[in-house]
Amino acid sequence: MGNEKAMDRSAEYWMERLRLAPHPEGGWFRETYRSREVIAESALPSRFRGERTFATGIYFLLQKGEFSAFHSINQDETWHFYDGGALTLHVLDPEGDYRRYSLGLSGAGSPSPQITIPSGWLFAAETEEHTYTLAGCTVAPGFEFADFHMPARDELTRRFPQHREIITRFTRV
Repeated sequence: MGNEKAMDRSAEYWMERLRLAPHPEGGWFRETYRSREVIAESALPSRFRGERTFATGIYFLLQKGEFSAFHSINQDETWHFYDGGALTLHVLDPEGDYRRYSLGLSGAGSPSPQITIPSGWLFAAETEEHTYTLAGCTVAPGFEFADFHMPARDELTRRFPQHREIITRFTRV
């Protein structure tokens, strides 16, 4: 990454350097990898419509005060920590059990530089006590926006009334 000192890097530095754009769930992203080979729809689980590439990868950045709203995708998604402060992932499994993970090298709880969210699980994200978090996400089979589900707040609170507070905090009206 050149001779830049770690303390000289900022969210703006990464947004410009990596050419990040706004993401529909919140935060900033850019796709960096999409495999050339594809998996036929007939070889995929029934939750997929159409073929998918083997895998995709993105950069993802959240600034303090931003959040990634609760959403799910049809694939497993592996998060990789790159720079900034730790990221908190708020996760609801299909049965409604809540989990909280810290992605980073230091932070609340037991941080990890890599975390995988299983397919179909709902998750949201926020930065932990830092100005930004730069991460990467790898998805297999490859991500398509048809696989992205961002339920409305009222739908989620009906499904999981015991988590109304966290759902309200990480959904948009």
